[in-house]
Amino acid sequence: MSKSKLHPLFYDFCDMENVVGLGQGNKWVRGEDTKQEAVIILVRKKIRKNELRRNAIVPPKIDGMLTDVIEIGDITFHSDRKNILRPAQPGVSIGHYKVSAGTFGAVVHDRNTGEALILSNNHVLANLTNGNDERSCIGDAILQPGAFDNIGKGDNHIGSLKKFIPIYHELNRSECRIANLFEDILNKIISTFKPQYQVQVLRNNEKINLVDCAVAVPESEANITPEVFEVGSIAGIKEANVGMLVKKSGRSSGVTHSIVLATGVSMKIDISKRESAIFADQILAGPMSMPGDSGSIILTEDNYALGLLFAGSEQATMFNRIHNVLDALNVSF
Repeated sequence: MSKSKLHPLFYDFCDMENVVGLGQGNKWVRGEDTKQEAVIILVRKKIRKNELRRNAIVPPKIDGMLTDVIEIGDITFHSDRKNILRPAQPGVSIGHYKVSAGTFGAVVHDRNTGEALILSNNHVLANLTNGNDERSCIGDAILQPGAFDNIGKGDNHIGSLKKFIPIYHELNRSECRIANLFEDILNKIISTFKPQYQVQVLRNNEKINLVDCAVAVPESEANITPEVFEVGSIAGIKEANVGMLVKKSGRSSGVTHSIVLATGVSMKIDISKRESAIFADQILAGPMSMPGDSGSIILTEDNYALGLLFAGSEQATMFNRIHNVLDALNVSF
């Protein structure tokens, strides 16, 4: 079908109950691309045929071309993600008071107390701490939106840091008394000739990271809601498989979609120009994120949680397995 026919066709369908848009693409059947061209009908929510009025049912073909119905929810502009929102939803800006901004991933519940908590990354809610570096402390202020997004917007305090899983760097500051004494002696010698320089004695860390995660407790449970921004409720949890279609709702790039490329990934992640950390049992997807999307929950197309986004590039996105995240923090949806 030519593009010149698509736009006029939109007006034939836009008055149908639940229809919000129309386009051209391929027909998908049970998650598989049939490679057959189709008129794509965009709806707020897919509804069973027996629950629709006769005049609201999309025909199987239009002008001889197959049709396919895609659920997209309510499409809105993305500016609200960086504003103060109460109740705040997963998918919006959040962060530790020392961090620029990341993404509120999901509402989870303490398995022992049932307390509602805010889930995101350690590097979003706890400033990338290993637990011994004073980057953050339990009880630190959590802001929504994050500090970078709150210029001139007022009081954005939403809660406090409750728990984090330490992130182990490849090289850590030595805790050996002899090594530290050696470091002090070297620095005293160097300061005589080059006071602008300093030596640090570091040790290799053999600990492997499985997750980059933390939770915060809201000031009031009324200040958060579990409905993911522009996506809806989380249906449950699943394991990711290669080829699975995935999506996320994030602070920077909104709702984006991709595909799982690999599972069981072990990888070195750059923390800074001088620091890195080893992560294992990770999941790799195609490009679907930007800086500020860290902490987003990764979902299947039918809203089952697969993982927690924590790193990415222009070519790929990395996320922790959701089972590892929930077990490490002792929380559940």
